[in-house]
Amino acid sequence: MDAKTGSIEGCPFGGKEMRTLMGRTNRDWWPETANVELLMQGGRSPDPMGDDFNYAEAFNALDYNALKADITALMTDSQDWWPADYGHYGPFFIRMAWHAAGTYRTGDGRGGAGSGQQRFAPLNSWPDNGNLDKARRLLWPIKQKYGKNISWADLFILTGNVAIESMGGPVFGFGGGRADVYEPETVYWGTEEQWVDEGVETRIIPDKDKALENPLAAIQMGLIYVNPEGPGGNPDPLQSARDMRETFARMAMNDEETVALTAGGHAFGKAHGAQPSDTFGGAPEGEHLALQGFGWLNDEEEIAKGHITTSGIEGSWSNNPTAWSHDYFRLLFKYDYELTESPAGAKMWTPVNPSEEDMAPDARDPNKKVPTIMTTADMALKMDPDYRKISERFHANPEQLDDAFARAWFKLCHRDMGPKVRYLGPEVPAEELIWQDPVPAGSAPSDADVAAFKTAVLSSGLSVSELVKAAWASASTYRNSDHRGGANGARVRLAPQKDWAANDPSELADVLAKIDGLRGSLSMADAIVLAGAAAIEKAASDAGSSVTVAVSTGRGDASDEQTDAESFEPLEPFADGFRNYLRTKASVKTEDMLLDKAHLLGLTIPELTALVGGMRALGAVSGNTGHGVFTDRPGQLTNDFFTNLLDMSTKWAPTDESEETYIGKCRKTGADKWTATRADLIFGSNSVLRAQAETFAESGNEQLFLDTFVSAWTKVMDADRFDI
Repeated sequence: MDAKTGSIEGCPFGGKEMRTLMGRTNRDWWPETANVELLMQGGRSPDPMGDDFNYAEAFNALDYNALKADITALMTDSQDWWPADYGHYGPFFIRMAWHAAGTYRTGDGRGGAGSGQQRFAPLNSWPDNGNLDKARRLLWPIKQKYGKNISWADLFILTGNVAIESMGGPVFGFGGGRADVYEPETVYWGTEEQWVDEGVETRIIPDKDKALENPLAAIQMGLIYVNPEGPGGNPDPLQSARDMRETFARMAMNDEETVALTAGGHAFGKAHGAQPSDTFGGAPEGEHLALQGFGWLNDEEEIAKGHITTSGIEGSWSNNPTAWSHDYFRLLFKYDYELTESPAGAKMWTPVNPSEEDMAPDARDPNKKVPTIMTTADMALKMDPDYRKISERFHANPEQLDDAFARAWFKLCHRDMGPKVRYLGPEVPAEELIWQDPVPAGSAPSDADVAAFKTAVLSSGLSVSELVKAAWASASTYRNSDHRGGANGARVRLAPQKDWAANDPSELADVLAKIDGLRGSLSMADAIVLAGAAAIEKAASDAGSSVTVAVSTGRGDASDEQTDAESFEPLEPFADGFRNYLRTKASVKTEDMLLDKAHLLGLTIPELTALVGGMRALGAVSGNTGHGVFTDRPGQLTNDFFTNLLDMSTKWAPTDESEETYIGKCRKTGADKWTATRADLIFGSNSVLRAQAETFAESGNEQLFLDTFVSAWTKVMDADRFDI
């Protein structure tokens, strides 16, 4: 097990015990909730906007300045049912935006603000999101006014930006384009049966050789990042620093960005722990029908008094909590801090003998002064040697903090949006950032150039299998979770992708070298994809059929300088069932990892099934093992995989105790026929997938199989073409 990642040889599904990809589901947490999933069966979408709705067009028709003006006015329009601390909702909305975006994780690209998931369980009821139900209700009149022209997902982030601006803070920019979804997304959030609480074991315990399981990023179930009181409620700043470094890294942040976000975010607002936690209600998803989705605190008298508890910590970090300043570091370094407890019983740190001018106003009574506070996570910036160096530099050079916070906030809110070409609106920064995976603009080749290249590559001596595998290696890195990867940029020829074991590096290098020598004016990105298309067309023709693989062109080629190689490591396949690749046995079943890969590629069940069957027939198997190549004519695009898989004359048995590879023998003679993996046999074992395999194996459905395969192949090849 990797001590840093908690994974088995880098497996993104690492862990010591076998688990599913689901973990705890919403119905596990809230079994009494209405079963609306009944109406989503059979692929029925709950999206009320319909397939023809184009959010980009709707957003571009938005009166952007009027929307920002309305959001700005809301900041100081305090409502009796949820009064604004200090008369300003800005800090509240910053937290809302932060927690919408902060679920992003690099391991599988899931989470983040991209689809407005904070509206749905489980996120709407995570302990760390306490009382954010009120923030969304405060925004409802604005959402209602602007309707389809602004998604909830965009509104969350834009409101956070406006909140910072309204309090004089630095903002780097804003990009719209996050279309809403209307159901909870399937994300593995962990297997724990309890939410974060004191006494609940954290996900990092070095003494027990316990590391944070991939792809998780938060330190406990129900947290966005770390427990502000310290690991498991233990107020140890150095252990808190350890957790912060790990979890922020898994959200794509380095030490400097972590310090800047913490200090910049805590320049505003306060934490809430005015009453013991048992004095307020449950989370929104499980509360009484009459509360209409309100959770936690609903007592109007307590709310009016400011007796609010969220994290359990009580107090503000700054003496001026509704204006951008550099007082956070000034106070952190000016005073010694002692460990105390909030009225709710949470561990926190307060300055020793603070002067009156360094005290904060009361959230409800501006004439009253109260001490500022720091959390254990804040104290980590002072106690951890590396964090302290950065903190001292920001303290001495506040303009560096301004810039670092603005950039880190922008990254936090946009990291899951993918390439910059997906951003919409008048405030998209002109600067190109390395984490946006920039790709130079390409130019579409002529039809004549494409035809000449395809003829040349098919005469090059490269096999159908080699060309298909190279194209798949280039395009299949795409993740529709955070829109990273894909064929555009041809990063398959650069480190680290060119050396990934799944890509058969030696073979890939030879294939790419020949393609490079034949491509002429075509970009490498286009040439790789076109070579794969040509190979598929040939494979169909050799089998007596005719197909056209109409992949797009006009891709550009990225350079090493435009590639943050380290950030691409999470995209490396530990398993790719489409190529029948598995590095080693993991804690998640191989067939489940195939389904996860298909989900990240945005594939339907028919598309998944057709792609696997077609690639097996084409012999496009990693390592050229022959596993799953159930055909006597490999390299031809046929439905042989399905017909032979379903042939009852074959009897299957595992080859060893791992039960990862299998051998198929003739039932009558006992002679060896085929070899397979779990990623092959699942299409005969699972009833839903078997129904797909049977359909593609039926006489008369050969063309259906070909059409589905070509459509799915083109979908993967063009998945990242946001520029067309």
